[in-house]
Amino acid sequence: MRILLVEDEHAIGSAVKAHVVADGHAVDWARNLEEARDFARVVAHDLVLLDLHLPDGNGFDFLRALRDKADTVPVVIMTARDQISDRIAGLNAGADDYLVKPFNLGELSARIRAVARRYAQNANPTLSIGPLSIVPAERALSRDGHPVELTGREWAVLERLLLRQGAIVSKPQIEDALYALGTEVESNTVEVYVSRLRKKLGRGLITTVRGVGYRIAGS
Repeated sequence: MRILLVEDEHAIGSAVKAHVVADGHAVDWARNLEEARDFARVVAHDLVLLDLHLPDGNGFDFLRALRDKADTVPVVIMTARDQISDRIAGLNAGADDYLVKPFNLGELSARIRAVARRYAQNANPTLSIGPLSIVPAERALSRDGHPVELTGREWAVLERLLLRQGAIVSKPQIEDALYALGTEVESNTVEVYVSRLRKKLGRGLITTVRGVGYRIAGS
């Protein structure tokens, strides 16, 4: 996924970004509201991780602005505010989840996957595609009953394909899930990861639509 991280504290931001990137996601890190708005204007994100106390304002303002213009991007608030009233205010403002600092990074990963799964309208925690059994929330996958290990970036590509299962996903859409703004995109990166997935999942499950993109088989 392409994730917008809005966090002004360097230590927290660095730790969150490193962890989320290790999970295979692309992260654009904004240190204040102005940068967050700039990022949001130039690229569509799959999810926002939003601090509330920022140098140039309140994260609630950014969240409300998104919802006022009918932007449905999922938002997970990350804040030291731990009162029930703060949680209620965040959810009422349009947040999809609320994490109180300090939080466990493993829990953050689980929350990201859970929110993404809800937005993909995938109520079933387990997907079956041919010989594959996939549990996206746990990033668990087996082929003919045997566990298959994927790297973070391989999961990122697979998840992007699963979000539009049976439909064509373009190369730029997959690149968006792998690269943050300002990162140089290597021309054959998508082809490399698709090739790796085919070797692990079976070659007939991901097809190439020449000149258009890739498609994973339906359930």
